[in-house]
Amino acid sequence: MMDNVGFNFSSKEFAQLAKQDLLDLQSHDQDQLAMAYGDHRLNPDLVHEFKLSDARAAAVLIAVTEDGSDVILTKRTEALRKHSGQVAFAGGGIDETDVSAEAAAMREAHEEIGLEEHYIETVGRLPIYHTLTGFSVTPILAVVKDGYSLQANPHEVSEIFSVKLSELMNPQNHVQDSLIWQEKTRYYYTIKHDTHRIWGVTAGIIRTLYERLYV
Repeated sequence: MMDNVGFNFSSKEFAQLAKQDLLDLQSHDQDQLAMAYGDHRLNPDLVHEFKLSDARAAAVLIAVTEDGSDVILTKRTEALRKHSGQVAFAGGGIDETDVSAEAAAMREAHEEIGLEEHYIETVGRLPIYHTLTGFSVTPILAVVKDGYSLQANPHEVSEIFSVKLSELMNPQNHVQDSLIWQEKTRYYYTIKHDTHRIWGVTAGIIRTLYERLYV
């Protein structure tokens, strides 16, 4: 049975929980949060690998649809240099011209999947997620209002699909997997949906969302 069986997983409830969690984040010591989440959570010995001063700031959009409480995900094209073929949230690096992580996430969502900004209501943030690939990712929580349309940028996205929020927030679907990396066993989360395998950073951020909002 799901630990969070009492939740209805509506977009309205998601927004309320996101706003509450944002207030909680703001009340915490930011230095304590600086290294709280990331690839190292399942691999504590990796902490020394992180060089935060060298990390590139990035933002992703965790977009929940207003009508169906689905989470919008993408599959990256095989031609991309990093994380090719993997399932991901729309997002990317924060540019100097971006006024905030929210602005960066929405810009990238428009560039990658054609989601127009006026359909997006940002409702919160998760703590920064640090990756071994050298990024410090700010997940932006948002509700996508009815009437939107999506169009994949073929240079970056090979597929756009959605998964029910309730499915992603079921801890029974969060499976710990492992691989050998640099001659050591490394652990990560995997979530399977139909023919898709969600893993690595994306699954780690989904797990963070579950722990922050639905536990």
